[in-house]
Amino acid sequence: MPRVNRTVVLTLLIVSSSVFLLFQLYYYRKYVSQISQHAFLLQPGPYILSRTGHLTANDLQWQTVKKFLGLARHFGLPLFLADTAALTLLSHDALRQRDRLVREPHCSFLCTGRPVTSFALHANLWKYEPGFLLAAEQKGFELLELRGEDPRLASLDNLSGEEIPLHFLFRLHGCVIQVVFLYERSGNYLWHGALRLKSNIDRSFAPFKLLDYGRYSGSYDRPELVLTVLDGLDVRIPRNVSHFLSEHRQARFLECRYRDARNFLQLYPDDSSPEAVEFRRKVKSLLHLAARTLAQLDVPFWLSSGTCLGWFRQCSVISYSRDVDIGIFVEDFRSDIVAAFRNAGLSLKHKFGKVGDSLELSFQSDDVKLDVFFFYDDGDVVWNGGTQAKSGKKFKYIFPRFSLCWAELLELKVRVPCETLDYVTANYGSTWNVPVRSWDWKLSPSNVQENGVWPPSEWAELIQVY
Repeated sequence: MPRVNRTVVLTLLIVSSSVFLLFQLYYYRKYVSQISQHAFLLQPGPYILSRTGHLTANDLQWQTVKKFLGLARHFGLPLFLADTAALTLLSHDALRQRDRLVREPHCSFLCTGRPVTSFALHANLWKYEPGFLLAAEQKGFELLELRGEDPRLASLDNLSGEEIPLHFLFRLHGCVIQVVFLYERSGNYLWHGALRLKSNIDRSFAPFKLLDYGRYSGSYDRPELVLTVLDGLDVRIPRNVSHFLSEHRQARFLECRYRDARNFLQLYPDDSSPEAVEFRRKVKSLLHLAARTLAQLDVPFWLSSGTCLGWFRQCSVISYSRDVDIGIFVEDFRSDIVAAFRNAGLSLKHKFGKVGDSLELSFQSDDVKLDVFFFYDDGDVVWNGGTQAKSGKKFKYIFPRFSLCWAELLELKVRVPCETLDYVTANYGSTWNVPVRSWDWKLSPSNVQENGVWPPSEWAELIQVY
């Protein structure tokens, strides 16, 4: 019997093993990967894949959103789409350019190129349901629940509210769903809390810098919602998308500083006399009326001077101030503003200056005055003017530039300077935390400057007292 050549045998073994390995790789790629994809997609509804038949990042995001919305619908979560990138794609301009802008028609709106999709939940319409979270985990979602103190329970008497859920983050296949909780506040608006990461939280869980909500607390009007179909999924969205997006850009909310206010009132107890209580009631009524009137004109305003100081220092109004002060940028002036306040039942007490220089309006309601100061940009600062009626002297009150935030005063959502401490310090100096009952508007403010005199020939037009 001839002897077998060992080299030939080894060569045959190597060749046959290589062929077998190649067949296994081909089989895995051709069949096993398809089975894995079909297992992922094994649920009712359209199976959306790229043209190559493989899952893309957009496919994964769409499937993740679909799975999440199915859970939310099953457990009755009052959700609506709050993702700014997705909502921007719903604007009229984007819709007109849709064919040109959208590269993947099967996921035109919910696939935004970001690994995050944001939804808002109306917390007052949903009873916290642990079963929802358990079901989400069973579906493969990882959960990060972020809680914080409930500011609705905080007050001058109780500084610490119980904790409530503020944000849920769900993660699946590298895609993150953010759910921001919106709570009703006494000023008839919706509020969400800031997202604060404690030391024990995994900072790699989500791309936190990409989240639409959580850098600051925010406030919104209650949006009217409509049910629509986006990328084949039933989704609720704000009826007025543009208004919601505009609100989001200016939503930052500042909470009243209850702890500091209580310390202040322990040193300087508030006036609880019947006259002071009645004054606060009248201020509340006047401030609400002013807010409604200016909202009808679409004129934004903020708390200024003593009214701003009262909110910042003691979470209330200063009972001995005897007036309400608000600021408006002169660019927002409207010629019908006086008529609007008159129609609301206020009488014009005086009108000083002109639109181009030191405009100031004052209205009367019972025995409480509403002072409206118009502010002017001047490089690195802004200023408002003042006029002495008997002499025609002009004054200028200079403030560092500021942005506007929302706050709550007397059960009303109002704007205040975000940089409130700088604003108050500019007007009242470093001793703003000490009450001053004797106040001369021409001499007392830290930021006042003389600004010339109105020409006597223009007094009839620029100094009007009623």
